[in-house]
Amino acid sequence: MAAQGEIRFRTLDQVDVTGKRVAVRVDLNSTLDPQTGKVQLNERFRAHSLTIRELMDKGGRVVVFAHQGRRGDPDFTDLSQHAELLSGLVGKQVRFIPDVVGAEAINAIKNLSKGEAILLDNVRKLEDEDVEKSPEEHAKSTLPSTLAPHLDIFVLDAFSVAHRAHSSIVGLAALLPTYAGRVMERELSALNRLVALSNKIVFILGGNKPKECVNVLQRFIKERPESMHAVLTGGVLGQLFTKARGYSLGEPSEAFLVKKKHIDFLEAVSELDKKVGGSLLAPFDFAYAGKDGGRMEVLREGLPCPGEIQDIGSKTIQHYREIIERLGSDTTVIVKGPMGVYEKPEFRKGTQMVYMALAKSRASTLIGGGDSVTAIEMLGLRPSDFTYVSLGGGALISFLSGEPMPGIQVLMLKQ
Repeated sequence: MAAQGEIRFRTLDQVDVTGKRVAVRVDLNSTLDPQTGKVQLNERFRAHSLTIRELMDKGGRVVVFAHQGRRGDPDFTDLSQHAELLSGLVGKQVRFIPDVVGAEAINAIKNLSKGEAILLDNVRKLEDEDVEKSPEEHAKSTLPSTLAPHLDIFVLDAFSVAHRAHSSIVGLAALLPTYAGRVMERELSALNRLVALSNKIVFILGGNKPKECVNVLQRFIKERPESMHAVLTGGVLGQLFTKARGYSLGEPSEAFLVKKKHIDFLEAVSELDKKVGGSLLAPFDFAYAGKDGGRMEVLREGLPCPGEIQDIGSKTIQHYREIIERLGSDTTVIVKGPMGVYEKPEFRKGTQMVYMALAKSRASTLIGGGDSVTAIEMLGLRPSDFTYVSLGGGALISFLSGEPMPGIQVLMLKQ
């Protein structure tokens, strides 16, 4: 969608939900405490609770759909704990129904009173939920075909799953009037404003998923090269660009790239480097763990590095900060991934200093990634320090890469 202009969609302001049975697809997927098995509260719960409470306050009969984990994985559980956490945030009971499409679920939907809400069980307990199909095909899947006759409207509130063509995301949209929930509305409005309509973009790309960053850069080079003002790299991507420019990173880092198959993207990175040119910056220096575990730094000219690279170095940090400080209000900065292994205090410096500079910047700042809120809080910052912090990980990358997003497409079709 990077080159497709503004996205238009219907919101809750355009429908009266009073007395209606409202299906709401949210994303409550979370990590489980490995010791206790307890579901961990995250920002998605807080965000979706506002949509649910609004629908309840307006007299809707609210039916919430969500998933947790995947079949066969350790975090694949029922949603009973999710209902408790939601109830605490909504300030009203969101009753858990240990059923998805059976008689218990249907009866619970039929018996809802105005202003009440239920959370049905994990939709991924259905075999045909997470099969990729078109909305028309999924209209015949178990969940939509069974429950749509007992529902009045569908609200898609989860941008973070909008890149999936799953039954509970697109199937109901083929059968019911469909609207964007408040979380979806905020995400799309922010992306319209900060990305689709912005003519001057700076990328700050790091983390340990170079494929996602490569996809984004390839799309922008192809469709919007004139909007790319600068690309600042760190993390694995910064290492790959450094290697593409002829430097040897050192055996520990080279072995890591091979083990994680990041080295497979070296050719694509090299091609990107040729196309972007001088506006693409790779790190000038790197940080690694010394023999005592402490932070050590090495200049790019001093490579190879004797230890595994875990952060950008001080000279790179300073240069990136100076670039950010010079940016004006006409620029949007898109951040994907940390500069280093920020979970370790000694290698937090790169991410923390860059994020602190962004928090003070006059530019608009879009921070993306599923764990971005966790990282921001760990660094002593707040989401409100930035223009927008997206709750989408893979979905945000799909959006920036211009990939088809089934959940957004069904909203656009329902205008």
